[in-house]
Amino acid sequence: MLTGIRIVFLGGDARQLEVIRKCVEMDATVSAAGFDKWETPCPGANLEQLSPELLGSADVLVLPTVGCDDEGNINAIFSSVRLQLTEELVAALPPRAAVYTGMAKGYLRSLCAKYSLKLVELLNRDDVAIYNSIPTAEGALVMAIQNTDFTVHGSTSMVLGMGRTGFTMARALQGLGSTVKVGVRKQEHFARAEEMGWKPFMTGELPAQVQDVDLLFNTIPSLIITAQVLQRLPKHCLIIDLASAPGGCDFRYAERRGIKAMLAPGLPGIVAPKSAGIIMANALIQSITDEITSRGDE
Repeated sequence: MLTGIRIVFLGGDARQLEVIRKCVEMDATVSAAGFDKWETPCPGANLEQLSPELLGSADVLVLPTVGCDDEGNINAIFSSVRLQLTEELVAALPPRAAVYTGMAKGYLRSLCAKYSLKLVELLNRDDVAIYNSIPTAEGALVMAIQNTDFTVHGSTSMVLGMGRTGFTMARALQGLGSTVKVGVRKQEHFARAEEMGWKPFMTGELPAQVQDVDLLFNTIPSLIITAQVLQRLPKHCLIIDLASAPGGCDFRYAERRGIKAMLAPGLPGIVAPKSAGIIMANALIQSITDEITSRGDE
């Protein structure tokens, strides 16, 4: 239980609504700024205006999955006004307050460091990343089906990267009857991919591996689908880039060649906000509980 813990939420999308509900269920004292357009607010959550006074009473500050940009702007789809996390607001947080988000950019990291605030990036947790890979893969498959005129079954698919998302993506494609090629950068990933029945190759061989590919899913957050690769890719191939913006594809050259390439970060919050919100809520509550326990042991 989170009895006696005051949690302040700033903005977010539909995922954040599930996190708020879960924290209320756990008996936390919950305030939320940037939710004046929430049509059916959760009973027990206090909707308030963003101010230094609000943050000054917080034990925990929870930001959206992508905390804020490098100017402090916060994504808040349920807010009628723009939300910005300023230095004044961060300075108002109590010294022992903790800041939680999915992933933080340099602006947020530097402010937390300046004021010695604990910053927790929940997407760095393996369990969260693995659970999140499920709605990501499902959303990518929906995009593939909607943007092609052939079935996944019988196609040749390629997945670049065999991290948490890449593994789940390859397994889902295999389950639908696609021949799956997997581009990897480590020998242990090569071995695992081969054991799974996929066709692994080292990413340095990518240009030679794409000539028969119908669907290409990238999870590597650096430019890997270059002009050289795109020159050899069939024009009917659909590219779905799941890496963080700006992705790993030369989108300008893909358009020039007439290849459809789509950047699709943040799919969990788009295709399955309820499930994605529950994943984040469980991780948040566990992390707060662990922090309370560790303080009690001091």
